[in-house]
Amino acid sequence: MDSQPTEKPDMHSEAFLHSLMERQLKLSIACAGTFLVALLGLPLLNYFFPELMATRVGGFTLTWLLLGVLFFPFVWVIAWVFIRRSIALEEAEVAEVSRDEAK
Repeated sequence: MDSQPTEKPDMHSEAFLHSLMERQLKLSIACAGTFLVALLGLPLLNYFFPELMATRVGGFTLTWLLLGVLFFPFVWVIAWVFIRRSIALEEAEVAEVSRDEAK
């Protein structure tokens, strides 16, 4: 085995930025997938379970409760999770570089 000392990651290097962008891309795809499941799931629920979706909940049919009342907060939650995790990814990368520079 060849045990060469690993180089310290440079915060401004292409490899560092590529790694961070790759992690953020995975996060973006996960959030977009969650959004698409919700967006495409509602019409599919209406198609496959029309009786269930016509059920009245709080004065609304379940369809309108999900679409008109709960969809917007759901999108806000997805955005909040994305922002929090994206910032956490960046802070973790900076902490790793700072830790390696302190050695």
